[in-house]
Amino acid sequence: MSQKHIAQLLRPKSVAVIGASNNPKRAGFVMMRNLLQGGFSGPIMPVTPKYKAVSGVLAYASIDDLPAVPDLAILCTSARRVPDIIDQLGIKGTRSAIVLAAGLSNRTTEDGLTIKDAMMECARRHGVRILGPNSLGMIIPSIGLNASFSHTPALPGKIALISQSAAICTTILDWAKPKGIGFSNFISLGDASDVDFGELIDYLCRDTHTRAIMLCIDSIQHRRSFMSAARAASRNKPVLVFKAGSTHEGAIATHLHTGGISGSDAAYDAAIRRSGMLRVRDLHELFAAVETLAHDKPLKGEKLAIITNGGGPAVMAIDTLIERQGRLAEFSDELKDKLCQVMPPGWLPGNPIDLLGDAPPKRYADVLKVLLEANEADAILLMHAPAAAAPATEYANAVIDTLSTCKPRQCPNIFTNWTGEETVQESRKLFARANIPNFRTPAGAVGAFMHMVQYRRNQKLLLETPESVPENVPSDISAAHTAIAEAIAQNNMQLETHDAGAILSSYGIPTIPTLVAENPEQAASLAKQLSFPIALKVICEGIRYKSEVGGVVLNLNSSAEVLTAAEAMLERVTNAYPDAQVDGLALQPMAQRSGSQEIRIAVQTDPVFGPIILLGEGGSDWDTARDAAVALPPLNMALARYLVIEALAENKLKDRRLPQGLDRDALCILLTQVSHLITDCPEIVELDLNPALASGSDIVVLDTTIKLQPTPEHPAQRMAIRPYPKALEEWRELRNGEPVLLRPIRPEDEPSHKAFDLSLTREDRYKRFFGEVGEMTHEAMAHLTQIDYDREMAFIATQKDNQGMHTTLGVVRIHIDPDNTEAEFAVILRPNMQGQGLGRMLMEKVINYCKEQQIEEIMGYTMPENRGMIELSRKLGFKVKFMLEDGMVEMRMPFNSG
Repeated sequence: MSQKHIAQLLRPKSVAVIGASNNPKRAGFVMMRNLLQGGFSGPIMPVTPKYKAVSGVLAYASIDDLPAVPDLAILCTSARRVPDIIDQLGIKGTRSAIVLAAGLSNRTTEDGLTIKDAMMECARRHGVRILGPNSLGMIIPSIGLNASFSHTPALPGKIALISQSAAICTTILDWAKPKGIGFSNFISLGDASDVDFGELIDYLCRDTHTRAIMLCIDSIQHRRSFMSAARAASRNKPVLVFKAGSTHEGAIATHLHTGGISGSDAAYDAAIRRSGMLRVRDLHELFAAVETLAHDKPLKGEKLAIITNGGGPAVMAIDTLIERQGRLAEFSDELKDKLCQVMPPGWLPGNPIDLLGDAPPKRYADVLKVLLEANEADAILLMHAPAAAAPATEYANAVIDTLSTCKPRQCPNIFTNWTGEETVQESRKLFARANIPNFRTPAGAVGAFMHMVQYRRNQKLLLETPESVPENVPSDISAAHTAIAEAIAQNNMQLETHDAGAILSSYGIPTIPTLVAENPEQAASLAKQLSFPIALKVICEGIRYKSEVGGVVLNLNSSAEVLTAAEAMLERVTNAYPDAQVDGLALQPMAQRSGSQEIRIAVQTDPVFGPIILLGEGGSDWDTARDAAVALPPLNMALARYLVIEALAENKLKDRRLPQGLDRDALCILLTQVSHLITDCPEIVELDLNPALASGSDIVVLDTTIKLQPTPEHPAQRMAIRPYPKALEEWRELRNGEPVLLRPIRPEDEPSHKAFDLSLTREDRYKRFFGEVGEMTHEAMAHLTQIDYDREMAFIATQKDNQGMHTTLGVVRIHIDPDNTEAEFAVILRPNMQGQGLGRMLMEKVINYCKEQQIEEIMGYTMPENRGMIELSRKLGFKVKFMLEDGMVEMRMPFNSG
């Protein structure tokens, strides 16, 4: 999948319209009209045997007759003709096509293939990239390309929109044009049979015309590329998501619409948050988000000030703000005094600032100027209800004139809400021309502000430095693999508490001791080995919830009670499930429930995003969407803490204020260990710890279910985010005989990496960064340590010092282009590590990694005075080229050249 091909698709120099028409009711007519009216400067070549010319442009009877190879072909034909046309285009040499026809998955060819599969077979054979089918087309205003059959064009702007739904595309265009909101790229994916979100996001992330990206998603087909691209893009530009099909019925409709698998809405939520993107819930929020992105700048903080001429609308705004966990700015005494000087006598200072209903336009300007000079609010919402004092336009002009005196970098974010309709139409146009967001309702304005707040919070979460899991928490991969392999060999694909204990304990997940009896008599005998009181539970794969059939009996105080309870339990189970196969009876000592809290941790496999981790209250009846907070693995301590906070905030987990409370650190360690377990053991497709009993820092699992499968063919691909590649860890020996661990960098390495950065000399920094560079900020360090292992890699050399602290000795880093063709490296060592062979070790490590990843070439740059690096690169086989005019040296090593 090449970004070069995506660039050719989105920036073509010539276009052919297959199925062009002079019939106004045909898509080929609308396409030609839009292309010609858009101002595209390249050749537009209609292909049709029916007409000599289309819309006044000479037509060609067939693709073979075209005088030049078109960069882009647009297919306005019926579905049945698509595969043959793609084949002809491929032979001609065209490498990009837009397919408008729908229903390709529901119809078959004479060979029994669906038309979609036949189309893709031809496309792959010739290397043709396809946008669609069922696509509206695309609009790229910067090159005058309207390759769509939309009823209205898009204005030029800085927002890129990618949508699977053509209807949403046309709705947004219809709404945006009168508001003067434009787009850098407007792309209708349709069924996304080939070109998908991930590739387009990668392209738009690098597109200088695009400042923000909006996604309208029905379904995701390539989870890993989507997550990787989204995480990279959201660090540089705002990425907003509108996801359709949030309900079960909506998911069914989504599948019928695009043929995609929808997956659970909770998993989408988790994926969007984890990527640093922001989700909007409906078209009203989507429009508000577009307007905010079109006119505004990143938020510096979360404190909102409100200026209004009416108390009621301001109260509505505050209610919305507080309900969405927003913050009102608190004014200093000095600011209050200044406000009193421009307000009528008797005014009570506070936020919101109520100017009163008879406020003239000058009062708006005066109060706004005081707020701007005070710099105590991160954002200001100006509200105006129709007033008799002056026309609405005079108030708008007063605000616009005052804001024009504020330097852009010093000015807070501004939102306006001029309520009403007929009397404020002109005011809204004035705000639009001045690039000031205006909203029809108080809730809309505050909602737009809170979108920016939530986006800012998501970005901060991405950069949070996680703690390390305590080293005394075990992680015995070998023991877990052995236990799982034995279960699979015995065809035991569902493990209950008594079978799962060895797997859980190998990852430090504490379970309660469990004995298993085959019959009531044996249960009574085994009970003597445990401390009374004990719990008795039936073991039966066919019963989902044991408590529903009396399959759990608690507080048994003698062997006789155990015998009686077991006999009665088996009778109840037999009556309720006559065909059920009872596998035995489990006995456990009663856990101390007084002062404890039952929680539930589960792992499920989502059809779109793979394994997901769920957290909520313990219990048998659990609806994922309603009762659980969801996160995508792999988790570290910071991400686990965010999951706990989310569960508490949404009341999916309750802090019951028990004597020892809910120990969040202990819960985060447990969640992180569960994440490690499912990451290391791809055979686990489901896991349910229900309940786990939490009492302070002690958490013990009472009941467990683990569902297994044989190892999948590509185990690493099952996860949406590539986990830490532990297999790449390697011990080596320095020339002085000391051991050193070469391994991929982790987010937890930030403190030691900061110390490493501070150890570098001024000369080291100059050679590495080609100039003077100051001390790294936390944000810069987070970008260096929290990497996406799918598209970049950093290997560090690390040792433990005498105090048991990890010390970073050196690092080699590569950044891989999205096409996996070229990797650029950079390497640097601690000053006291020179001459120990560490530089060669790190370079060999990264070269071998590039070969394994089938990257075509590794390259890097250094300065002419860095003789050591130049000599090392020559010894390793790099081709060295001195570029004296640029003051640097290029080092290249191609792979697989033969």
